[in-house]
Amino acid sequence: MPYLHLPVQSGSDRILAAMNRRHTATEYVALVDRIRAARPDMAISGDFIVGFPGETDEDFAATMDILRAVDYAACFSFKYSPRPGTPAAALPDQVPEAVKGERLQHLQAQIDLQQKAFAERLVGRTLPVLFDKPGRLPGQIVGRSPYLQPVVVMAPSSLIGQIAEVTIEAIANYSLIGRLEGEPVPARRSA
Repeated sequence: MPYLHLPVQSGSDRILAAMNRRHTATEYVALVDRIRAARPDMAISGDFIVGFPGETDEDFAATMDILRAVDYAACFSFKYSPRPGTPAAALPDQVPEAVKGERLQHLQAQIDLQQKAFAERLVGRTLPVLFDKPGRLPGQIVGRSPYLQPVVVMAPSSLIGQIAEVTIEAIANYSLIGRLEGEPVPARRSA
């Protein structure tokens, strides 16, 4: 599948070191560049944590920079929360909850823009979709694109468990809307 989940957590080398991560922001971006050179169709998703102890405005700006540099298809973002017994819970300079909330909103707004732009680039393309469940409305079924996005089509439920070509016609909040093309093929099952 042309989709790779590659967590980064932060764009700040200082914060990455504090998190005991073994990569720098530059190394991470270079890895993404190498992947995309080999597979230009590769969609990248990632994870971000905002408000790790000691995170400054400059550290958060570096996170926003890496977010823009990579241009993610999807991301998962979280506010840091101390876990009892973990080394980070005892670190000084805990970031105030209100600051973490503001940073998360700012980060998520950029993620939403990138996710929408990625989905918009799929409109008009025909993709193989693996159907896995009925939709909310009668006659709808839902499957997953090669990029793991939900795809909604009007088609018989007998297609659940099969792969069919779908032309993407529109985007919704967190899904694609498509039109069934041709005949489906049975999905391969692993043993």
